[in-house]
Amino acid sequence: MSAANELTAAQRDDLRTVAAMIIPASDEYQVPGADDPAIQADMLATLGRDTLLVAQALDHLARLAGKPLAELDAARRDEIAKEFRATGGVAAATLVRVVLQCYYRDDRVLRSLGLELRAPFPKGHVLPEGDWSLLDPVRARGGRMRIP
Repeated sequence: MSAANELTAAQRDDLRTVAAMIIPASDEYQVPGADDPAIQADMLATLGRDTLLVAQALDHLARLAGKPLAELDAARRDEIAKEFRATGGVAAATLVRVVLQCYYRDDRVLRSLGLELRAPFPKGHVLPEGDWSLLDPVRARGGRMRIP
């Protein structure tokens, strides 16, 4: 990743802080939070094409907070998070997706969920049969997509 595609130190600190807000550590389930150093390293190493949107989301958070998110008390962070969810748009959704995808591929998290530590392919994972009738409205549209 080139320097232009990397997060600044302040953005990395805010990423760690917001990741802990999204998924805090759990003693009950013996899993780390999304701010865990290994999970954070995975996030930074695999941002790739999401780097720009994640940086935009973190910059938006910083503007809302008026200072680094980590310097705010928990109540103020929660207020900022609510405003961020309402105003962050695609960049906020991308940030949350990145945090979730990196968290749920961590071996400790997979182990806590009782999942085998392996890639999902080629063996795949068996999913329970769902209610296919939920797709009836989509089929009734005749293959046309509804765009908001």
